Amino acid sequence: MPIALSDEALTEITAFAAVPQYDRSGLKAGIVHFGVGNFHRAHQAVYLDDLFNLGHDHDWALIGAGVRPADASMRNKLASQDFLTTVVEQESDTSDARVTGSMCGFLEIGNAAVIIGQLSDPAIRIVSLTVTEGGYYIDPASQKFDPNHPDIVADAQNHSAPSTVFGLILAGLRSRRDNDIAPFTVMSCDNIPGNGHVTQNAIVGLAELFDPDLAQWVLANVAFPNGMVDRITPATSQRERDKLELDFGIVDQWPVFCEQFRQWVLEDHFTMGRPALEKVGVQFVDDVAPFEFMKIRILNGGHATIAYPAALLDIQYAHEAMQEPLIRAFLEKVERSEIIPTVPPVPDTDLNNYYQLIDRRFSNPTIGDTISRLCLDGSNRQPKFILPTAIDRLRAGQSVTGLALVTALWARYCYGTSDSGALISPNDPNWERLTAQAKIARNDPAAWLAMTDIFGELAQNPVYIAAFKTALGALWTEGTRATLANYLEVSI
Repeated sequence: MPIALSDEALTEITAFAAVPQYDRSGLKAGIVHFGVGNFHRAHQAVYLDDLFNLGHDHDWALIGAGVRPADASMRNKLASQDFLTTVVEQESDTSDARVTGSMCGFLEIGNAAVIIGQLSDPAIRIVSLTVTEGGYYIDPASQKFDPNHPDIVADAQNHSAPSTVFGLILAGLRSRRDNDIAPFTVMSCDNIPGNGHVTQNAIVGLAELFDPDLAQWVLANVAFPNGMVDRITPATSQRERDKLELDFGIVDQWPVFCEQFRQWVLEDHFTMGRPALEKVGVQFVDDVAPFEFMKIRILNGGHATIAYPAALLDIQYAHEAMQEPLIRAFLEKVERSEIIPTVPPVPDTDLNNYYQLIDRRFSNPTIGDTISRLCLDGSNRQPKFILPTAIDRLRAGQSVTGLALVTALWARYCYGTSDSGALISPNDPNWERLTAQAKIARNDPAAWLAMTDIFGELAQNPVYIAAFKTALGALWTEGTRATLANYLEVSI
């Protein structure tokens, strides 16, 4: 008989999965985390669970927080199972389940007063966040904080009861300043270049709209460490719930399935101390930028490279895309000829070996990472994962044929149908705009690049324009398979 996940059931669950080896009733909150999604529960929460299992730092437990309607559903489901999560780590030949217990609560969604009150508690020494690449109010073309976004303007006008993550964090910091409480560290765990700097810019930029003195205080007193985080973690569907119940006999309303690999590289810059995460594999460095650059360009850029051709060929999962010879060869050629050469040296890392690791991770057949997840939010991801690489190569006088084809595949995808004519579901916050532009670009490829808020200087670069026009034209006249084959100079 399957066992519903709860504190009371942990003794019984021990027969099927690893469970916390510490007394959860003795945990005390030290971290508030915004954005309790699958990645957070497969990454930061797992590292803390490992640390607590060693008997260390039980005063650094997590309290969840959020601002989106979807966060309320997550909160309700986790609360019903005592804030426990089953994490299933999978490779091609192994699958192991563990129950993590590092979260001890979840704040009420939409209650600014409650959230600000928790952030004001001196026991909270870190506020972390995973709000996705699109959640930082960054102008796509300039990659700078956008103070004119309606959400930010609204928070500036109603800063005592804000509705954004950054407004709430800033309100908590202001309360601590006014009550002579040391500021917490703000720690981004999102895949954004210079994520600490980006977070600082958002919070300081918001403060500057209504209280320049507060902005200066934040700059002078609050730590924003940069970090690189990595673990492939698909979304949860009924498929994962059923598999957990079938394979491990556990009923979990929102389990997390992920690969075994995980990595966290972090700058050691904290205002009120930190948990001893180096004891469980977190790498603390003076400068995280080389690691971050490597991961964002090679892994995240690689995901974009396989995602759109796979979608256009009606492929559902990432490992299936890697089983398609044209897509796998396309990934390798773009990576080795255009992406990897732009990545500076990384301490103690061979970039060719790193790429081979990425190839194996993408090919993992047990993860079930969907192509639709990898295609999600291209209007935010392309300017972070693909376009900067193209800009660097153009400035060096180098070819961007492959990178322009990656972006042309995205444009073709946004038309809304695959090569077979199957409908593609909306998959971007700006889907309506993108689809309209993609329909124009079918006959006028320059129309896609006319979105200068996304393409910035690339929209005016004649070399890039020519490469993109050629690529998109080929996709429409010859189809995805033939276009990839021509790029690879192979026959099909």
